[in-house]
This record gives sequence, C-alpha cells and structure tokens, in this order.
Amino acid sequence: MDPLDFLTDKQLLQFFHCSRTEMSCMEQPHTFLNQLRDHHLIPEEMYKKLIRCRSKELREKGVYQVLDWVEAERPDSIKVFWNCVFKDHLLLQYPTLRLLRNRLLDGSFTFYEKLLEKMEKEEEEEDKKKKASADGEEEEEEEEEEKKTGRKKRNKRSESAEKGKPSTSTQSTPSQKRKVRRLKYYSPFWEGEKSDIWTWPIYKIQLPVTCGDKEGMLIRNKLATGERCIVVQGRWFTPSGFEEFGGKKSSNNWKYSICCRDTTLAELIQAKRALFPFNQSAGSITESEEDDDDDEEEEEEEAEQEREEGERGEQANTAGESSTGRSHCGVKKSVFKVTCGAISGMLHNNRFASGSCGKSIRTDQRWMTPVEFVTVGSALEDPSWKKDIQWDGKPLSVLIERKILVIHSLLCKCNLCSSTAKDRHDQDNDDDCFICRRSQGSLICCDECPRSFHQRCHLPNVDDAILGDDCPWMCTFCVQRTSQSWRYPKQMTYQEALTCRISDHLLECQYLLLCLYHADEDHIFVKDPCINVRNYTSVIKTPIWLDRVVEKLQQNLYQTVQHFVSDVLLIFTNCATFNRDNAEFRGMGERLKVLFEREFKSTFSIQLQHPTASNSQ
Repeated sequence: MDPLDFLTDKQLLQFFHCSRTEMSCMEQPHTFLNQLRDHHLIPEEMYKKLIRCRSKELREKGVYQVLDWVEAERPDSIKVFWNCVFKDHLLLQYPTLRLLRNRLLDGSFTFYEKLLEKMEKEEEEEDKKKKASADGEEEEEEEEEEKKTGRKKRNKRSESAEKGKPSTSTQSTPSQKRKVRRLKYYSPFWEGEKSDIWTWPIYKIQLPVTCGDKEGMLIRNKLATGERCIVVQGRWFTPSGFEEFGGKKSSNNWKYSICCRDTTLAELIQAKRALFPFNQSAGSITESEEDDDDDEEEEEEEAEQEREEGERGEQANTAGESSTGRSHCGVKKSVFKVTCGAISGMLHNNRFASGSCGKSIRTDQRWMTPVEFVTVGSALEDPSWKKDIQWDGKPLSVLIERKILVIHSLLCKCNLCSSTAKDRHDQDNDDDCFICRRSQGSLICCDECPRSFHQRCHLPNVDDAILGDDCPWMCTFCVQRTSQSWRYPKQMTYQEALTCRISDHLLECQYLLLCLYHADEDHIFVKDPCINVRNYTSVIKTPIWLDRVVEKLQQNLYQTVQHFVSDVLLIFTNCATFNRDNAEFRGMGERLKVLFEREFKSTFSIQLQHPTASNSQ
C-alpha cells in the first residue's frame, strides 16, 4: 500500500501549503514543471510563460505562483500531485523532493491543524473588524450627506452581509496531551549541576589526577576496594605508590598529595562520597598502610548508622499521606524486577501506593498498577496481586512486610492516590528522559508507549511548534515499530542494506542512534573524547563520537547507509584501541557494538544467515 494512502487530502494539502517555498527554490525546475504539465496539473499558458523565464529570481517567483495556483484551483488533485512528483527520476534530480518525501514517511512533519484553524479564525475576525469600520465610515458619510441634501442615500452594501459569514469545518478533537513548557537550558550543565568535573557524566567512573609533575587517571570504583586504582601510561599504582612515583613520598599522606584540578582527594572524600558513584562509602577504602583496625570499626559504625537513618527516613516518607499533594511522596527511588505468569516488568517503589493506586510497574508497553499487572499476567479467576506478583522468587507481600513497599492510607491525598483523570494520565509516561535518564526540564510524552523525552534528546529533535498541538505524538521507537512491516516487506542482504541511500533511511539511522544513547548510561561515547580524555589524540588519529554522528546525519554529510555504519563502528574500534589496558571501558564498547549490530539486522530485516556487520567491514 502507498504510504500516501494513510494521509487525508486535508493533511496533504496542509503539507503542500507548508512546502511551497522549498519547492519554488529548486535548481533547474524544468523537469519538475514538465511532470506537472504531463499530468495536466497546470495550464499550458502558465507553463509556457514560466519556462521562458531566464532570471533565477523571476523563475522562483513564477514557480511559487504556479504552486499557489495548484493549491487554489486543483485541491481535489493533491494526491495526484504528490504521487507524480515523488517518482524516482524526480527524486534523483531534486534533493528537496527527497527531503519532503522522508518527512512524510518518517513522521517528522506534524500537521498543525489547530494552528491552521486558529490563523484562519483570526483572519476572519480581522476581516470582520475592517468591514465593520468601513461600514461605520460609510454610515457617517451618509448621515452627513443626508444633512446636506435632505435625502437618504441608497444602500450599496447588500452583499457584505453574505460575504462576511465564516465557513464551517468539522474536525475531530484528539485526546488532550500533557502540556509541556519550552526548554530554556542551553549550557552543558543541567539545573542544579555544578561545574566540578567529578560531577560530569564522563567522569562518573574515572578522574584525571596529578601528583607533582606526574599525571594519571584514577578509577573511582577501584579506589573504594583498595586495589591499584591509578593508571599512568599502562602502569598501575596504589595511591601511596602514585605519591612516591610523583616525588611526594616525604609527605606520607596521599590524600593531600594527589589532586584533581587543584582539589585534593581528601576534600573529595569528605564531600559526601564524591568519589563513589556506585553507592560505596568512603569508609570502605582499605589501604593497609593508612588505615588501622580502630578507624575501620569507627567507619563501619558510621556507615551502619547512615543505613539505619536512611531506612527510617524511607519508611517515614512512604507512610502514604501527603499534605502537599506531591506525586511521589518523596520516596527514595528503587526498582525491583517482578513477574506474573509470562509477563515481566520493573516495579518502582517511588510510584507505589497500593494495589489499585499508583501505576508503579512498567512494562515495554505501558505503566500499570499491581492489580492491572496481575490481571494481564495471571490465568487464575481470582488473582491476588500480593501473592501472584513475584520478586526474586518470592511474593510481593515480602517487600510489604519488610516495609520496603508501604501501602498508602485510604485517606491519602497524594497524586498517586488521586482518582482524577489528569493525575492518572500523568502516570502513563516515564518521569525521566528515556535517553539521558534525567528528569530536569520539560519532557514530552509519547502517546503510544510509556517513554518520555527532552526535546533535544529525541531524534529528530522536537520543534517548539509541536508543543501547542493537541494531536497525538509518536516517538521514533514507535514510528519504527509500526512502519517496519510495510517499509521492509521482504528481507535483504547486509550488502544491500549498506548500499541504500541514507536519505531514504533517516528513520532507521535515528532509531539506531537512540538505542545507543539509551544504552550508554554513563555517557561515555556521547561527547568529544579529545576534550576530556588525556593523550587521546596521540593514540587515536580519527576521533568520532555519537553527537558528531548525529551532527553529520542532520547536515546530510552521509551519502549511503554504509558511511553511517562505518562511523558508528569506528567509535567502538577507537574505544578498543585506546583502552587496551582498561578492560572495563573496552567491555562497554564491545557491549554497545553487539547491541548496534543486533538492532541493525533487525531494523533493516537482514537475512540471518548473512555475516554480521563487523565481519563485513
């Protein structure tokens, strides 16, 4: 079936109206005009007059007038117009037509029907005001003339009343979407985030450190376990060994000898676990030459006290009653994998309220309350969500008995327990961006799945104009899933996929990039490594990163799918080359490479017996 068959004539006309300027600027439009003439879409006289134009400016103006005439005089033939200009020979000659076709197919163009109706209504009201003011002036002139001549003037406005009537149009009103605010942050740091480099995502695992004139990289989770945690050109050191290597052995206190950007490690250790991203306490550092048994006992007591206070605070927060009406009652977030029959999901305790309140279980398709989850998964006639939902082989009642999940009071007034349609609708989507996993800023919500996104995180980026549109919005994941059956009715070989034009497969490339962004939780492969990773350019001669691939894709710098795939695979090749002595980072690159190859074969319907992407490069 032709993809244009899914669109109405009204939508195609609106798309035509928004695309006239782009089509009028096409270079050498003679073939384009010949096609319109062959299909009897423009008059012969108009065609002959335009074809004689030699000036580029006059030709562009003339093409725009022709398109304006088509919209006004041939609206019933709008589907014929798009079918004839989307022929292969025109798509090969005019990049503009290829871009327009891709916008229709990948869903990046949004039909702002509400906005169009609003503009038409405003124009009608403006016309009414002008006519009313003109009528008032004429009446004053008539009154003056009557006073002078003593006779009434004939009414010459017999048709004005009929012409002023607005036309009516019927349009179904789609389900209302959550209103979002325009994003206003443009700095590299998020709201509330400091510029200290140990808070940057890329330094969540490692930190650049110095001691004397020596420079190295500190692996944060290794420091917490007492291992050799500082690497200098392939050589590993303990903190005290690095202190000696840097010529500061006489100090005999590595916490003050080793610095990160003029900040000593002692200051970082005291700054609320700044060096421990994996919930490891600073008290777990076990340098034998530094810590004695008494210090360890004191630190263990402090850690135990902190855990007890945290549990008491969590239980207090989950008591279920909220006078302020906050949606999640301030509960500390933790996630549990749960199952019921054949289905599985992730239970978020900060969304849990009771069996029927609080959509706390997320599946791939949607958020559900425990009662909804057990209804879908259990085959029993009278299922019990506390018994039939399993966590770690145990019923969910175990978490309730341990006070990890606390059932809200029947009198609870929080948003999770609210029965209003708005509060329940607000629970249909994720609280964090699916790509960057942050909640700061405004999020837009997909109407087909539970994902939420920042405007700039989603690919393609979501324009501000869409925010005021009430039409349902689908993310790239859903567009790819729903359109794959008719975009790829049969399987292709890997080589055939590589030779495809990138302009015809922007949707697939954007989908693959979003998968990589989501999988790269620590943002290791997102930004330019040359800026933050020391000695990177001396080892890697052709640096590439995800943001750069997106930039090249948006600037149409890739000609074929093979060029795009080569750049993505180069990211992982560079990672393996630079991290030959760092198994942790090398493993991250390998995992993302496997994910990319798997999704690539699935997205392009690659025959399973064909060699993988990596073997073909």
